[in-house]
Amino acid sequence: MTSILLEGCRLVASMDDAGAESADTDIAIRDGWIDEVGPNVSGEFERRVDCRNFIALPGFINTHHHLYQTLTRAFPESRGQPLFPWLQQLYPIWAGLDQDMVAVSTRAGLAELVLSGCTTSADHLYVFPPGSEHFLDAQVEAARDIGVRFHPTRGSMDLSVKDGGLPPDSVVQSIDEILSDSERVIAAYHDPAPGAMVRIGLAPCSPFSVTPELMKQSADLARRAGVRLHTHIAETLDEDAYSRAEFGVSPVQLLSSLGWLAPDVWVAHCVHPTDNDVTGLAGSGTSVAHCPTSNMLLGSGLAPVRRFLDAGISVGLGVDGSASNDANDMRQEVKQAVLAARVRDGAGAMPVRDAVRLATRGGAAALGRNDIGSIEAGKAADVVMFDTSTLACAGGEQDLLAAVVLGATQPTMVIVNGKVVVEEGRLVHHDDEVLTRLQNEASRRLLTRAGLD
Repeated sequence: MTSILLEGCRLVASMDDAGAESADTDIAIRDGWIDEVGPNVSGEFERRVDCRNFIALPGFINTHHHLYQTLTRAFPESRGQPLFPWLQQLYPIWAGLDQDMVAVSTRAGLAELVLSGCTTSADHLYVFPPGSEHFLDAQVEAARDIGVRFHPTRGSMDLSVKDGGLPPDSVVQSIDEILSDSERVIAAYHDPAPGAMVRIGLAPCSPFSVTPELMKQSADLARRAGVRLHTHIAETLDEDAYSRAEFGVSPVQLLSSLGWLAPDVWVAHCVHPTDNDVTGLAGSGTSVAHCPTSNMLLGSGLAPVRRFLDAGISVGLGVDGSASNDANDMRQEVKQAVLAARVRDGAGAMPVRDAVRLATRGGAAALGRNDIGSIEAGKAADVVMFDTSTLACAGGEQDLLAAVVLGATQPTMVIVNGKVVVEEGRLVHHDDEVLTRLQNEASRRLLTRAGLD
């Protein structure tokens, strides 16, 4: 492993418990961990980086995504459909996924994320057509290649249209198939140790695509294996109506009845909770992945994030999509969280620093980690550096952190596990043009397979 000294950072926004921010500060990194943070750090280092113009932030943590959807980015935007009909248009296309497409899209999506300052990403892959036996394996290998921390979740659907669900038969599996593969990927890849680069979760897709039995058995397996649980919930009013018609309760109340409100669960969206839902989420320690861009694009609404935070609910950020965003851009999502909360609840609803905390400490809490999310001695060395001397920050001297979040700047350097993966705004170990070409080729194959030009 390497040792790096980030010398004289213009500002370090630590996101520690006190929210400390310090100027002219060094960050010493050794063997993948932050060794020391402070002025005038001494010692021998393999590399020293002049950071006098840089603001340092903890690496951003993406808590909800569907990386395979980068193959159908912005499709079919012209129709402007809400979630249910949008999914019904895309399920038959996604049914053509193969292992190479999953590998290529995961690599491309994670590369774009890391260029935006994301150092840890979850993913929710829930489409498993025939030939999908090693989809998760392909994702893990792609994440290792890009160099990011990865929390892939083994998603699942067992409730097709013929049984009253939303997805077609071609993308659902039996409970036995799902649980068998879930056990396999947990045994093969889950690492519970501090500093882990890969952790597995189990993620039945949503109340309108899975059976209560699958939810219960997935939870039982996850808790036996010591992994976390994830699902979509309360995303749209259509979902709320479906849940009440089928089960007589709100989507969040349905989760509660299935043992899914608990500290080892994080849920995506939660746009339409009731008062009782908020109380239940807070009291159970369940976390929420807030996906503002996706929810706005599909017209789903704006989650009451300020209310969640005031109730003591841990909230992280999720890019989501990328067929419902359609950018893999965590810096942009931080800004979007600011804007969405202020539109919903007023100008004071989301200060910039609260939004950055969602993308760092909030994300770490949602993923069940205390080793990432802040710049402190003893934490994993995931650090993002923004150059404040650029045109995008010009005029922002009074509040550099706000200038970085609210402007149009992107990181100049990204460090994951003590290794530099982005430098001077470019990937260190990959060629953008190659990733782009492979992604476009895979996308064309998928669309052609679906009978589209």
